[in-house]
This record gives sequence, C-alpha cells and structure tokens, in this order.
Amino acid sequence: MKLIAGVDIGNSTTEVCIGGVEDNGKFHFLSSASRMTTGTKGTIPNVHGIKAALLEAMDKIHQPLSALDLVRLNEAAPVIGDTAMETITETIITESSMIGHNPSTPAGAGEAVGELLLLENIWKGKPGTAYIIAASNKFSYEEVAARMNQHIPELDIRGLILQADEAVLVENRLNRPIPIVDEVRHISKIPEGKLAAIEVALPGTTIRMLSNPYGIATLLGLNAEETKAVTPIAKSLVGKRSAVVIKTPHGNIRENVLPAGEITFHGDQDLCVNIDAGADDIMKTLTDAGEIRDIDGQQDTNVGNMLNRIKTSMADVAQSQENHIRITDILAVDTLAPVEISGSLAGETCMEKAVGIAAMVKTQHLPMQQIAKRLESELHIKAVVAGVEAVMASLGAMTTPGTKLPLAILDMGGGSTDAAVLGPDGSVRTTHQAGAGELVSMLIQTELGLHSRVTAEQIKKYPMGKVESLFHMRLENGAMQFFEDSIDPRYYGHVVLLAPGEMLKVEEDIPMERILEVRRDAKKKVFVRNAIRALRTVAPEHDLRKIPNVVLVGGSAEDFEIPEMLMEALSEYRIVCGRGNIRGCEGPRNAVATGLLLSYLSDR
Repeated sequence: MKLIAGVDIGNSTTEVCIGGVEDNGKFHFLSSASRMTTGTKGTIPNVHGIKAALLEAMDKIHQPLSALDLVRLNEAAPVIGDTAMETITETIITESSMIGHNPSTPAGAGEAVGELLLLENIWKGKPGTAYIIAASNKFSYEEVAARMNQHIPELDIRGLILQADEAVLVENRLNRPIPIVDEVRHISKIPEGKLAAIEVALPGTTIRMLSNPYGIATLLGLNAEETKAVTPIAKSLVGKRSAVVIKTPHGNIRENVLPAGEITFHGDQDLCVNIDAGADDIMKTLTDAGEIRDIDGQQDTNVGNMLNRIKTSMADVAQSQENHIRITDILAVDTLAPVEISGSLAGETCMEKAVGIAAMVKTQHLPMQQIAKRLESELHIKAVVAGVEAVMASLGAMTTPGTKLPLAILDMGGGSTDAAVLGPDGSVRTTHQAGAGELVSMLIQTELGLHSRVTAEQIKKYPMGKVESLFHMRLENGAMQFFEDSIDPRYYGHVVLLAPGEMLKVEEDIPMERILEVRRDAKKKVFVRNAIRALRTVAPEHDLRKIPNVVLVGGSAEDFEIPEMLMEALSEYRIVCGRGNIRGCEGPRNAVATGLLLSYLSDR
C-alpha cells in the first residue's frame, strides 16, 4: 500500500491526514493529527511542526515515518496582524501631574483642594493654608494617623495620599474624616508645594469632578487653554474610584501628535484613504481599487510605520528583500486602544479610537518550495506543493455528510478567511482574505488592556462565569450554576473562564459584562464582516442569494459562538450555514489536509 500525507500549514496549527492507496487503486483514510505551527506560516521553521504532526499521525497506524511515500503541502501565504491608532496624542507631563487608579481600599469620600505637603515636613505647615498630605510607606499607618491627628487642630488638612495599601486603617484612627487615596507606588515623584485636587467616590460609584475637564478647571482654577491641556487626563480618569490631579506650572504640558496617515491601495486603480476615516471607508476604498497588487502607507505616520514594520518583519522571516514583499489584502476594524499618558504617576491610560488591521503578506516566490525541499532532505520522502488552500478545503468539506453541489465553504483559521464555491460543473471560484482568529485575539487584548495575549486567546475560546460564593457562580448568560463541593477560594469574587475540566481565572479586574461585550463585538467585526466579504467575492455575479449553502471549516469554526453568529447573519440571504464534519469524524478540522489527499486521487 502506498502511504500519502496531506499537510495543511495554518497560522496557528499544522494539520496532517494520512491516506493509503492499494495496488488496485482503492483509497482509505487512515489517520490524522494536529500540532502547533512552528514559526510564521509559510516559512522554513514550519518544518519542525510538520515533522511532529506527521510522526504523531504515523504512530496512530503503527508505521515509521520512513514508510511514507509522498507528502503533499498546501500553498501557504502568511498573514500578519497589527494595530494602527487613529488618534494618538501623547501627553507628556514633565512635572508629576496626576494619579488616577482603582485602589481596592480608598477611604472617605468627596473632593478636596490643597497644597501638597510631605508627611515628614508637616511641621512646616502654616495655619490658614489648605493642605493635602502625602505619606510614603516608610511610615506605618499608626505613625501616619498619629502625626495627622497631632496637626489636624492647627492645620487645614483636606486630604491624604498614601503609598501603602492602608487607607481604611488610617481613616479609622483619624479624628476627622477626609478623602484618602492609597496604593500610589511612585509617591516620591509628587512635587511638594504644588496645588492638587483629590477626589474619592462613594462605594459603588465613580469620580465625577476629576473625570471632567471642567471639573478639574473648577477645582484648580484653570483657564481655557489649561483646561484643553488636561482633557487627556480627565479622559484617563473616567470610571475610576479615586484620583489626584496636580496643577503644574505653565508650559509643563505639551502634546506630540503623530499623524494617523493615509493607506494607498495599488490595484486596478490607485486609491488613497486616510485611516482617520475609519474601517468602513478603508474597506470600501479597498473594494473600489479592484484587484490589489500592493498596499503601503504614508511615510512617518502611524499606519505607514505599521505597514513598513509588517513588510520588514516578513522580509526577515522569508529571507527575502523588502521590495519583494507585497501586502495583497487587509481587513480593517474599528476598535478602542488604551494609550498611556507619559509622565503620569500610576501608569494612567486613556482610550483612543484605533483601527485594527490584519494584513496578508506575499513574497515574490512563496517559500513553500523551500519547505518542500527541506522536508525531502530531512525525511528522504518526496514532498510537493499541491494546492491552493480554498480549493483543497472545498474538496475536504465535500466529505461532510449531507452536502452536495453547488457548495460554498468558509475556511476560518488563525490568520485568514478563505472562501470557495464549487459549481455543479466542477468549476471553482476562490478568495483568500486577511483576518481571522488572531485579529480577534488582538482586538480583545487591545480593548481590554490585557497584559497577556494568552489571556486574550482564552477569553476568545471559552465561556465565562463569575464566582459569587464558594458554592455557586453566575454564568455569562445569567444562569446560576451550583456546586456540591466548594470552589477553590482563590476564584472567589473573580471572573473565570470555563475551559474543559478546569477554571481559568482572569487576573485583571474587569467586569464580566465588559469582557462579554468586547469578545462578541470583536468576533462580529472580524468573522461576520469577513465572511460576507469573502462569500460576496466568490458568489455568482457577486450575489449572496445565489449561494444555497455554506459549510464552515477551520479552527475558528470550532468556536462555541462564531457559527451561530454566522448562521444569524447569513439567514437574511436564505443561506443554509453550519459547521462541517470532515469525513464524518473530524468536525470542522482537517478539511485542507483531507482535500490534498482527494486531489491526489484526482491528479492520478
């Protein structure tokens, strides 16, 4: 029996399928396997992942790797995602200007204005002047309270800033209630003698005066120009429970604005669009430009720097000259991104409008032939580049029970969304478009301000719940789930992701409702928009109503909510849509690898 392997190199996973051809021509599917893709899709490092997946699949049929007669590879175009900010205003505060965060234990309530005075210098205070005291953690909470109580009768002390997490402990020992902000790490940067405004909100509410530029102007006595300059500060404090804003001398605040820039599409006609116009205008201009040869951005702008960075990084991994790298498709989606305000004392950020972009990058010669040669030299097995992803996925999707021609497929992976329509006469129309699972993860990470991409991936993949007691949690759909055994106390009060067999705690303090909104919005922006764009490209006469049914394949088709979103979106076009089940046993996975084996039979 001749053993053939189909290998699908994806952005996230590398899938293989092993088939056997008997001497009489009969064909059998024997096994399959999946491993993480090593390196950027379509580059030489992919070989390590291919070998690991082949080894696993051959082990399942108790055959050595050397028993393979042929390896068939898909054509793989890498897709790289990045973000471009529409309006990045970097506010640089040269003399410590603001603190605004969500300490777990602020104390007191209300706002106060006063001159900043360090606790160690409290004896220098003068009666009749309003003060806000700043205390570093070299003082214990008993010492802070004792010194404050000693001077409260003679000094007009309006508020307190603490470095340690001890606001409640200090408040309980003070003779007079005042607003207290704690957990300020860089308290040594606070400029003594400057005017400051402090605000602590009541439990369950957020600050009102210091998150409003006119509120800051009222408390600190700012003029119109100064009020305009503190607008980014006010924006960064929206939703906070406590804040301090320090008035800096005139000229200490300046803004550096890097233009968002224009994207130029080189296609049937060359068209430009400013990224400030937003994702809808960018995608409309892309469509109007016709078949795209290359895409670039205006020099020394946000989008220009981003697209140049993508081309440079691709040139490095493909070992190709940069002028041989072309961006042939992009998907742009509107989002919000946290932009850090330089010079702030607690790492404050404000949310700025941004555009998330996934770009499809191609070299003059796709390095798949190099991958095939490397496999041949290392495994001593013949390897060939055998087919376009969308066509191979279509052939694989045909093995789903209940399908017939004409048939449309959507192959949704990590980096790209492929679509194809197989006509009754055997004709195939295909498209290969940028944007899929990795762009969704990037949007989730950006908009939620997550430190880890792994957390964003997990939020994308798993439903959520909030542990509200040691014996029950509230699920994201509002239902309650009760447990006979107590939940690990580490999860109490936290949002958790319900992965198979375990709970994953979301370390960031973000409301479950906010995470749910961002996750679903990101998936709709990327998958629903890209699916309709791809299907319209391949549909007869570009009319979606002429596509009777769609089979969803690829890793993202396994998602717990994306297929339902697509079914809802496509129902208005009377399209039957659902997850594929490749070979009746693989689910939506392994379509391309299976198609590579079926195309081998066709070639014969």
